[in-house]
Amino acid sequence: MSQILLGTFVCLSHRYALCNILFGCSIGSLGWELDEPGVQNITVTMATFRGTQNGVRIKTWARASHGFVTGAVFQHVTMVNVSNPIIIEQRYCPDKNNCPNQVSGVKIKDVVYDDIHGTSATKVAVKLDCSQGNPCSGIRLKDVNLNYVRGNQPAVSSCAYAAGTASGISNPTSCLY
Repeated sequence: MSQILLGTFVCLSHRYALCNILFGCSIGSLGWELDEPGVQNITVTMATFRGTQNGVRIKTWARASHGFVTGAVFQHVTMVNVSNPIIIEQRYCPDKNNCPNQVSGVKIKDVVYDDIHGTSATKVAVKLDCSQGNPCSGIRLKDVNLNYVRGNQPAVSSCAYAAGTASGISNPTSCLY
């Protein structure tokens, strides 16, 4: 059974923010339109995700856009058997319609993941798949402790075009540059 327990969800700019029992807490879909407004100063804190497809997610279309995400904070979040606990997905293009071979123009910067802990249903617990044409910057991972639930294999991180820092507990090992 999928379940989300939210302690506090503060959203000053919320048109593109959604939390639900299937997909977790997602900022997106952003970047479908060229001149979309940006999303800034969103905080998700004291949440628990159980059995969801995603935990905390930022999703943008692989299309030209002047949009942005800045100042997002995800803190004190517990994951229980979540498929994608931490994910930035900037190459979103389902069925390769209306965006094949494009890169996301949405700029993602200054995103904080602080005290994110629990279990991942997949080996890749942290996936930061940013845009080649507009790399993510200022990503901060602090005290991230996610374990893969299957067997004795450790969880891993996967990064593409993601720059930032990791401090405190770093499990899985950070792939930020």
